[in-house]
Parts: sequence; C-alpha cells; structure tokens
Amino acid sequence: MSEMKRLFGLILASLVSLSVWADALWIDVRTPQEYAQGHVEGALLVPYQEIGQRIGSIAPDRDAEIHLYCRSGRRAGIALETLRAMGYTRVVNEGGLDDVVKQYGLPVVRE
Repeated sequence: MSEMKRLFGLILASLVSLSVWADALWIDVRTPQEYAQGHVEGALLVPYQEIGQRIGSIAPDRDAEIHLYCRSGRRAGIALETLRAMGYTRVVNEGGLDDVVKQYGLPVVRE
C-alpha cells in the first residue's frame, strides 16, 4: 500500500507541476550569460533591470499569472516589486533556478 501512496504522490506532484507550468508565464530575470548556461524550458529572458520597460508587450494583461526566478531570488524580488508597482496582481517570486527545478521538476535547457 505504501508503494501505491508513493506513486500517487508522484503522479499528483507531476500534475501540479504541469498545471503551474501550462497556465503561467515564466520569466528568467538573470543575465543573458546566465540564461544561456541553463534556464527553465520555455521561460522568457527579461533581465530584472528591463522588466518595467518590456512587460507591457509580453504580458499586457495585469492579471496574468507570472512566475519570476533568478539565481537566488533577490533579482526576482526586485522584478516582482516593479511589476506590483505597475499593477500586476498575480506575480510570484519563485527564488532561484535550483528552487524551481526542485519544487516543480521543470526541465532545464542550455544554449
């Protein structure tokens, strides 16, 4: 029975990860060099210093679900505050890339 519970847990975690991934915009706020070394598959590169100028063309809907990440969460936090000041309501600081991979199991790609 414990093996069945473990499998159910894995399946449920996979479904949650897929749901979070499919319905949201993922933005990597690191540098282009960091992005090239590895990023969440499908994540857009928007360095945190540029988020205020570029977000309108990326996500004109201020109720869009946006997940931000960087290396440690600091730059994602700065970007989050910028977006909230602009009226974006569903923004999440996911911390660092390693945190995202560990929590959601999302694939990482390298360029």
